[in-house]
Amino acid sequence: MQLNGTDLQEVIDTFEFIDDWEERYRYLIDLGRKLPALSASEMTEPFKVRGCQSQVWLVPEIKDGALHLRGDSDAFIVKGLVALMLLIYSGKTPAEISGIDAKAILDTLGLSSHLSPMRANGLFSMDKRIKQIASELSV
Repeated sequence: MQLNGTDLQEVIDTFEFIDDWEERYRYLIDLGRKLPALSASEMTEPFKVRGCQSQVWLVPEIKDGALHLRGDSDAFIVKGLVALMLLIYSGKTPAEISGIDAKAILDTLGLSSHLSPMRANGLFSMDKRIKQIASELSV
């Protein structure tokens, strides 16, 4: 998946290039700004992710056997994390999703050690929810 021309490898490369965590956070915020807005009807309870300190919504759609996700958050950095999760998972089949180790990707980016415990918990709640959606779709 790409987000306005940005793909996961570009994010990984950019994180390797940027040494300063303030700049990395700004990059994440910019990534979140590229997300298309969700409608008010999508920012509702059925799409809300539990376990996030900020409000997060993930809207799934299946196309050609692949899960396509759209998402949003009410917090800038978290919205960037939503964008990152969409780059990791969106456009993959449920079988591919079950084999993805998002934690390893986040470790590669250094995010696991630079997020507050609450944000890290929210990130892993998103991961769990995406895998749950994929599992439900593969049944």
